[in-house]
Amino acid sequence: MTFTTMKKIFLALALGGATLWTLESCSPKTTASTTQTSSVKRGHVSGNWALNDIAFEGIPESAVRSFLGENSYKCFIGSTWALTNSGKGSYNLSPGTECGGRVQGIFWSVSPAEDTFQFKKVDDGEKAKNVTDGYRLVLSSADRQSLVLRSPVAYGNQTAHIVLRFSKITE
Repeated sequence: MTFTTMKKIFLALALGGATLWTLESCSPKTTASTTQTSSVKRGHVSGNWALNDIAFEGIPESAVRSFLGENSYKCFIGSTWALTNSGKGSYNLSPGTECGGRVQGIFWSVSPAEDTFQFKKVDDGEKAKNVTDGYRLVLSSADRQSLVLRSPVAYGNQTAHIVLRFSKITE
């Protein structure tokens, strides 16, 4: 082969490689992170919910003392949550719990990019913007009938979760 022929072959291979590289870099990616992107929005979470069940992943039930600023996670079983589309809301603890029956005002939001549901407790006359403490839970799923939130907690050297399962209250 002559030098000119080798040069043409090399140039053709380089051009073909560059074309493949360009096409590959422009094609859509199908990694797990992009195929599992959440489509949960505020509207999926708005409404009235009953907290039916609390489960524990990676942590024994006996290790959980207080939860979401209340004396016990048991205070929330059977609670009802009213979440308006404006972000204002409340949860109502049942009178039979060790926390006593009461209504707690909250201001809540959803972050689809981070798959989180966050809220802060807001008392009567208090403005949400003045409250600096709050809670952030993983938004596992939400549809017209059910809502699942997971609260990450440190246990040992790992992250465990307290799982809250809600069902929609029909109006």
